[in-house]
Amino acid sequence: QVQLVESGGGWVQAGGSLRLSCAASRSILTSNTMGWYRQAPGEQREVVADITPGGRTMYAVSVRGRFTISNNYAKNTVDLLMNSLKSDDTAVYYCNAADHRLWGQGIQVTVSS
Repeated sequence: QVQLVESGGGWVQAGGSLRLSCAASRSILTSNTMGWYRQAPGEQREVVADITPGGRTMYAVSVRGRFTISNNYAKNTVDLLMNSLKSDDTAVYYCNAADHRLWGQGIQVTVSS
């Protein structure tokens, strides 16, 4: 049973922008800290950003000032707006619901320099 569904990935040139969305039920969004993680080839999965149901956010140092995470309760999604993308941002991005220990299937983001 798929409970987290990512969308919005793809290919973009360096300096460009992408918006990732993670669709989930309202009950999951309002009872979990929701996060975006990424995993580059040969690297460990790392946290990119997360957001509590109350809207408190946390960002990895490498994306601070460039990425914005937000809850969209009208669409039941948690979104990650990624600006000023760099080749180092290339990875598979995963949505996570921390308290329910749920993961999405992952979505590829490729930034061409």
